[in-house]
Amino acid sequence: MSFPQDTIKLRSEAMKILRNGGHVEYQVPPDRPWLKFWPEGVPRHLDYPEMPLFELLSRAAQKWPENIAFSCRERQLTYKELDELTGKLAAGIRNLGIEAGDRVMLFLTNSLEFIIGYYGILKAGGTVTTANPLYRQVELRHQLNDTEAKALITNRDLYPLVKEVQTETQLRVVILTDAEENGAISLGQILEKYPPTPPTFTVRPKDDVAVIVYTGGTTGLPKGVLLTHYNLVANAMQNAAWFGWSDKDVIMGLLPFYHSWGGCTCINSPIYSGARVIILPRFDAEELLMRVEREKATVIYGAATMFAALVNSPVITKYDLSSLRYVKAGAMPIPPEIRERWERLTGVKMDLGYGLSEASPETHNSPLKKIKSGTIGIPVMDTDARIVDEETGETELPPGQMGELVIQGPQVMKGYLNRPEDTREALRNGWLYTGDLAMMDEEGYFRILDRKKETIKYKGYTIAPAEVEAVLYEHPTVKECAVVGKPDPVVGEVPKAYVVLNEGFTVDKEELINFCADRIAPYKRIREVEFIEEIPKTPVGKVLRRVLRDREGC
Repeated sequence: MSFPQDTIKLRSEAMKILRNGGHVEYQVPPDRPWLKFWPEGVPRHLDYPEMPLFELLSRAAQKWPENIAFSCRERQLTYKELDELTGKLAAGIRNLGIEAGDRVMLFLTNSLEFIIGYYGILKAGGTVTTANPLYRQVELRHQLNDTEAKALITNRDLYPLVKEVQTETQLRVVILTDAEENGAISLGQILEKYPPTPPTFTVRPKDDVAVIVYTGGTTGLPKGVLLTHYNLVANAMQNAAWFGWSDKDVIMGLLPFYHSWGGCTCINSPIYSGARVIILPRFDAEELLMRVEREKATVIYGAATMFAALVNSPVITKYDLSSLRYVKAGAMPIPPEIRERWERLTGVKMDLGYGLSEASPETHNSPLKKIKSGTIGIPVMDTDARIVDEETGETELPPGQMGELVIQGPQVMKGYLNRPEDTREALRNGWLYTGDLAMMDEEGYFRILDRKKETIKYKGYTIAPAEVEAVLYEHPTVKECAVVGKPDPVVGEVPKAYVVLNEGFTVDKEELINFCADRIAPYKRIREVEFIEEIPKTPVGKVLRRVLRDREGC
């Protein structure tokens, strides 16, 4: 059936009012099938306060001042200490000339300094933009210029790359977390110099952007996703309420903090709950399991590849994991055999879910007492989801039919940075069009079947084919090329390039692979090259990646 036009108009207006600071909230229709099977003890609706994201930390510091908030190796911070340090950084940032609304980049690995930077920027009135620490020049330069970032917080290992691109950007201030160098300011000096009194300013939570995260695009460089204070507070609450988090929980923080999923589950949701996060900067199977046993961890969030490594590790049964309530695998589909093996070896439930950066990111989770293998579960509270036809996106499809997954809820982004056309394409009639092909069963469980988007998923990282192709086209021998994801049982997909050479030219496959490796982040590197005579295209010249993916058995 088609969406009733009056319903579309009403819901569109409701979402518009919500984003403009009104009090109209979208209500999930009562006939949604998943509501009949709603998990016991999980609220169907939450009241989301209209407050700045940094208020989560202020409230936590008042409620649990002496609770350990984050620990990393031998260092730890209580909520009171974290609140004070972020207040000092906020005062320092303002004194350095950064105004409310300015964008400040975090170019860091997982660390206590990342958390201090994240909330310090927000308390200064700035907008956080997080960058992948694996970035190379092209990617870092693009994000700095796209966001017009005025300041950046990084460490001494990454600082040389910053210096290489700084003169081509609007970057005025660089803060180093672990060193003192010419051209940069020491974070330690800022924290020693300024009092914990952040500036005062006005925040419109439903309109003002708190964080800009970047997602892989299919037509070029990554896109900036604009997430408001309201979006992020809502998703932090949704995650915590779904799983019943409290100040007794101990979260293993393995997801990359620069990513929206890491930001929600390893930073904002734990702070909302008063939980403790143990930061492991790098994944090591034995260290992780040892820390779970020693610290009595209750939750692990990690990439599917991490759990694949764990179930194949000889130490998986060496440690006591009985403190774990559940674990959550994501970033790419988890093979059923990996989940089944994990649960058999550990006795700990592995939850299945779904999200995307454009939704802060969580939209679906599985009820822990009724997990359906191969599904992404059901929509979280206050979140509606539909399957619509691929061609028009306007006809709702019944259970059992494949179409595009569309989503609506308080966690849905404001739009894309500097991309009005992409924003109009993604946000239509108050719905977020995910680009993922899915189906819903009779009980309201959703299953992802394929992607309309052409991105490649490698170890949970999103790779834009067009970005890799742009680098390939810089090589003088390449006439045409197309990059697709080749299925891999360990990492999900690996980038494979199909290449048509210029007439009269020859080149070794390894040369092309190495040429790209020098110019893009390691996870984006081409793993395989195949020379072909012609790239398949539509009559209007659009590359038919589907044809190439079919050759790879996708």
